[in-house]
This record gives sequence, C-alpha cells and structure tokens, in this order.
Amino acid sequence: MKFEKDETLFTGRLKSMGFAFRGAVKLITTEHSVMVQSSLAVLMIIAGFYFGISHEEWLVQTLAIGLVLGIEGLNTAVEKIADFIHPNYHERIGFIKDIAAGAVFFAAMTAIAIGCIIYIPRIF
Repeated sequence: MKFEKDETLFTGRLKSMGFAFRGAVKLITTEHSVMVQSSLAVLMIIAGFYFGISHEEWLVQTLAIGLVLGIEGLNTAVEKIADFIHPNYHERIGFIKDIAAGAVFFAAMTAIAIGCIIYIPRIF
C-alpha cells in the first residue's frame, strides 16, 4: 500500500484527527496503566464537581490529567517501538524503557501534588 499524503488543509486535518482519536481509543482500551489513570481522571473530575472547585483549579486539574495521559501515551509508544526493535531483554532497551517510565512518574507525582493542593483543604 502506497502512502499518499493529503495536501489539502481541511481534509488532511480531519484525517489526522481521525488517526489521533483512533490512537487514543487504542491506548485507553488496550493499556492497563492508561485504564487506571483514565479512571482516576474520571474520579478527579467527579470530585471537582462535588467540591465545586474554581475555574483556575479546573484549568490546572485538566492540565495535570492531560499531562499524565499524554506522557503515558508517549511511554507506551516508546515501549512498543523498543519491543518491536528488540523483543528479547536487552540492557540498553531496558534503560530506555526505564527513562520513559520515569517521565510518567514525574508527571504522576506532579498530578498528585496538584490534587493534594486542590482537595486537601476542602476535605479537612
């Protein structure tokens, strides 16, 4: 199958959005870590409505959720590429995967800190 780039502005962007949406659905439906993080995101959204967080807090919370899910998606892509290139264990591949997982860790810790800053004062 030959790849043909769509040069038109509108239809090309629509196709790109379709590919992105399909990738997001694959990520949410096949990756357990993303399923867990998506579930936590839904819980945080429910908590936001329950506690009536401010407009600014919604912005920060939404950014944190997007950050974690986006970095997790990149981590998954790195892992899939690494496994495709070298299916067996290799020290360098393991190092690369650990670094990608570390990026998710930083994003998740940031999201937890944001959640604590927003919700601990409301809970206590």
